[in-house]
Amino acid sequence: MTFDLFANQAPALPPVEHMAEGAVLLRQFASPYEADILTALRQVVDISPFRHLVTPGGYQMSVAMTNCGKAGWVSDRTGYRYDPIDPMTQQPWPAMPQSFLTLAQQAAKEAGYADFTPDVCLMNRYLPASKLSLHQDKDEQDLRHPIVSVSLGLPAIFQFGGLSRQDKITKYPLHHSDVVVWGGASRLYYHGILPLKEGEHPIFRRSRINLTFRKAL
Repeated sequence: MTFDLFANQAPALPPVEHMAEGAVLLRQFASPYEADILTALRQVVDISPFRHLVTPGGYQMSVAMTNCGKAGWVSDRTGYRYDPIDPMTQQPWPAMPQSFLTLAQQAAKEAGYADFTPDVCLMNRYLPASKLSLHQDKDEQDLRHPIVSVSLGLPAIFQFGGLSRQDKITKYPLHHSDVVVWGGASRLYYHGILPLKEGEHPIFRRSRINLTFRKAL
């Protein structure tokens, strides 16, 4: 059985797609930063490994998480919050790598958010069948700042809706190195990831890694 290294490359799609007011999909935008991002990612995970958080309702999330930056997003039976201390290591979260910051700022600038300086990066690891239900990102102190979301590894289907959970959902295929930026009028739009399909990526194997940059504090 032979393996095609190009099987996971994105199909020919427009390099920029406007999803909604304030929301843009930048296809393959992270490609020039890939080598530095991979090195930094490994360094962060060595300090604060991926783990499966528990929701306030007592359910274990199918997506594994970790963080870097001034704080990390955590969930347990007491609620959702940003915490400067990693509850697994009882140490501060790893500092945000410069390569992460550069990518986030350049993507935000390309999408029209020139003054974005994230202070946290949420890192999600998806395996086949993992998903992220529709939700809003609203635990940040100042919602005037955008979200920058970087896809690495296996392709996924990103769901992007509106301000109500009942609003129409549009589905966008995301491939390795794609970046989604949303803010302004669409900052609190509901979004999620459909269950990840089986696959094999040359670098990330049977997984998808999502880097989500935010100004949280």
